[in-house]
Amino acid sequence: MADRRGRDLAFLRAFLVELLGGGNPLPIDAPGYSDLGDSLRYAGYHHFCINVPDIEKAVADLRARGVKIVTEPFTLDAISRKLAFFADPSGNLIELAEIVT
Repeated sequence: MADRRGRDLAFLRAFLVELLGGGNPLPIDAPGYSDLGDSLRYAGYHHFCINVPDIEKAVADLRARGVKIVTEPFTLDAISRKLAFFADPSGNLIELAEIVT
């Protein structure tokens, strides 16, 4: 049993999150954001966050793959984080966060 739990916990380090929702089942245009502030005009779910060890590298890797960067990395001293936002192909916002000391 302990061995199985250890393997299960190790498996949790790499996981997939799938979000499902209702609404029109037909494809709709992805929302277009000019910047992070502009994204706040949409109601409902806003974004989720992923911690990364090197935000500059993560943003560069995403950009190289053609991902739309909505907000370039910036430091928010109040929470000791460097943040950036990008949009997936459906227009969902995803935040990247790097802990800064």
